[in-house]
Amino acid sequence: MPRRSPLTGKDGYDLVVVSNRLPVDFTVDDEGHVDWKRSPGGLVTALEPVMQRSDGAWVGWSGAPDLEVEPFDADDMRLVPVTLSATEIERYYEGFSNDTLWPLYHDVIAPPAFHRQWWDAYRRVNQRFADAAAAQAEQGATVWVHDYQLQLVPRMLRDQRPDLKIGFFNHIPFPPLELFQQLPWRRQVIEGLLGADLIGFQRAGDASNFIRAVRRLTGYTTRGPIVTVPGGEDRPSRNVRAAAFPISIDSRTFDELARTPEVQARSREIRADLGDPEVMMLGVDRLDYTKGIRHRIKAYGEILQDGRIDVEHVTLVQVASPSRENVGAYQELREQVEGLVGRINGEYAEIGHAAIHYLHHSYPPEEMAALYLAADVMLVTSLRDGMNLVAKEYIAARSDDRGVLVLSEFTGAADELAGGALLVNPHDIDGMKDIIVAAANMDVREQRKRMRRLRRRVLADDVTKWSESFLGVLQALPSRDTPRAQAPTEGEGA
Repeated sequence: MPRRSPLTGKDGYDLVVVSNRLPVDFTVDDEGHVDWKRSPGGLVTALEPVMQRSDGAWVGWSGAPDLEVEPFDADDMRLVPVTLSATEIERYYEGFSNDTLWPLYHDVIAPPAFHRQWWDAYRRVNQRFADAAAAQAEQGATVWVHDYQLQLVPRMLRDQRPDLKIGFFNHIPFPPLELFQQLPWRRQVIEGLLGADLIGFQRAGDASNFIRAVRRLTGYTTRGPIVTVPGGEDRPSRNVRAAAFPISIDSRTFDELARTPEVQARSREIRADLGDPEVMMLGVDRLDYTKGIRHRIKAYGEILQDGRIDVEHVTLVQVASPSRENVGAYQELREQVEGLVGRINGEYAEIGHAAIHYLHHSYPPEEMAALYLAADVMLVTSLRDGMNLVAKEYIAARSDDRGVLVLSEFTGAADELAGGALLVNPHDIDGMKDIIVAAANMDVREQRKRMRRLRRRVLADDVTKWSESFLGVLQALPSRDTPRAQAPTEGEGA
């Protein structure tokens, strides 16, 4: 049961956020004492102010197996941990979420696996999240559910609490119908999402893919971005809106971080440690097959082979942070990337001049800001990406109006940043090679013109604007899922 809110005096919360992970990391010492620390991230940065204003609650998994923690208060938010067993983590999270949905939603770059046990675990865990959210929400509250791990939660919440206003945001792409149809439980996922009043996507194309899937798989009436979900005996029909709400970063804070003397000094130190190359190229990614790391390194190696650049004057730094190391496709990718880096360094490196500096680590924001400042060319070559916030972080860090962003067409960021970035098709290795070389040789005047345009966009459209935009639309939608006796007249609509 929720505690009484000290801000509102109600037995619940006016805003409940539901995500796979809580915005804190838990640790358990040798004596079994549980401690926590806040985990940095764009989502908590965006939602913390509005959560504090409404004394909101956040429902999510602790990140550790079988860890049972009572709800607690942190930074003026109520945190409500959901317990997952080791088997559920294996089947719901590593299995269905990351070995079924993730590859399916990213254009089947790797083949998805369809296992009924995984689906059963996904349903059970989604129900547990929905139950926890329903228990925390005040009458008529707003509940915002996040991402592909929890696509069944909106409908499960709707069934329990028709009084709620429910939003869902999908942080990754939504696939074309021809791919989505492969999912044996496609209708259940669509029905789960349609429990929401507002479904947000990164790109307009993702929203269109969803609407098309609704038309084909349900037969419900659609009108532009609106889906009409038929009612039952005691409920009227509902209108559900699907729309694009491209996410961003805390760009002002990142800009300020990159301006600090410590970060600027570290940036100069990084370049000195690399031998003060004329051009430093940078890739920053989770080690994931969607990020196009192999394509990028292959193109870079061929540029060296062609003699269009040389290791005395140009170097590539590739940061590949560890990711999903228990999933076989990721283990195989790491071996392939490290083998490719080793081969290129073996063929082209010279004493004091490595062709590629490969770093399989995660770094704090200060070090990332310094790397962005040091880099003349930022390479973002994703094969498929919901948004790609690394591209926006690079732009936010460049208060000097220098640097060139090479950006894949297949990122959500390309829709917003096409006016200043150099767009590439990472499947076209020859075309990508030409654009990388052009980026390395771009004159300062052209760099500044492009970077100023990019910075105006990223600094204006930050993560706070994103969250306020989504919640503003959601809360403005009329409440229609009420008992029929209280239903609005037929002429009213969302």
